[in-house]
Amino acid sequence: MRRITLSRSTLVAVPAALLLAASVSGCHWFKKDTGFEKTGEARPLELPPGLDAPDTAGAMLLPDAKPMSVTRSSLGGGASAASGSGFTVAGDRDAVFAKVGDALAKIQGVTIASKAQLLGAYDVDYGGAKFLVRISKTDAGSYVSAVDPRGMPASGEAPGKLLAAIKAAIGG
Repeated sequence: MRRITLSRSTLVAVPAALLLAASVSGCHWFKKDTGFEKTGEARPLELPPGLDAPDTAGAMLLPDAKPMSVTRSSLGGGASAASGSGFTVAGDRDAVFAKVGDALAKIQGVTIASKAQLLGAYDVDYGGAKFLVRISKTDAGSYVSAVDPRGMPASGEAPGKLLAAIKAAIGG
């Protein structure tokens, strides 16, 4: 086994070199970075307590009232039928859609802005009011109703008059 011997000058030179390297590198080894020395863009963003997460207290609450939509509503026997904003006709929805279109074309003062057979709706202008005449499939046939832009049953004199005229024309 060989024995390594170091000279006295080597024993002094190695720690001196380490001490010199530590002193040249500065004091950043011992200093904590607080972020205040950085420019404004490089500093970390500080948020006040309570603003770091959104308030989720009422996120899972269900609404009390069920909103009615243009594609789905309480058909036949519900609030729509009770309010007089529609009527039920026996027959397939597409056949009733065509009958309603023919009836609308014959009624004086009706302007059909657009129609969408896939949705079962006519966008009409009648008596100074704009609303949809909607035909929906039900168990008893098809339900013809007047709907305002919010998807709620249309109110006012014009929708009621037009539905009565359609009902008389197609027999509902």
